[in-house]
Amino acid sequence: MALLPILCYPDPRLNTVARPVRAVDARVRALAADMLQTMYDAQGIGLAATQVDVHERVIVIDVSDERNQPLVLINPEIIWASAERHVSDEGCLSVPGIYDGVERAAAVKVTALDAQGESRTLDADGTLAVCIQHEMDHLMGKVFVEYLSPLKRNRIRTKMLKARREAEKV
Repeated sequence: MALLPILCYPDPRLNTVARPVRAVDARVRALAADMLQTMYDAQGIGLAATQVDVHERVIVIDVSDERNQPLVLINPEIIWASAERHVSDEGCLSVPGIYDGVERAAAVKVTALDAQGESRTLDADGTLAVCIQHEMDHLMGKVFVEYLSPLKRNRIRTKMLKARREAEKV
């Protein structure tokens, strides 16, 4: 397993729409394992392949307190979303240090393949539902800051670009 570099907003590669995985093979399983290791190392609860510059429909999630319930979703599709919506603060490994409120469905039902290529259906609510929707947005080339006002988005963009310039000086 290896740690993968995480793209940071406003990197244009984050706006790439991911293509479906054709076959769950050793390469895809290795990608998922590397993504989990990267997510855990970065103290995140979710990571989409798009964020590590792999533009395939793979996400990994672990919202457990013990960090021992990894979830791999390959080619995920939301087949139902509740009409009830909630606003919760979201953060993102691609937008470090930034948190803001985003409105999402309170509950979702998702179909996906797991790391063994088996089809599964998952009912999710709470933090898991938010995380699934957030990571699936990444697969569609959307970063959570795009839900914010243009003013907030521009401030975040400026802050992230400044942080990148500072890091490059070191």
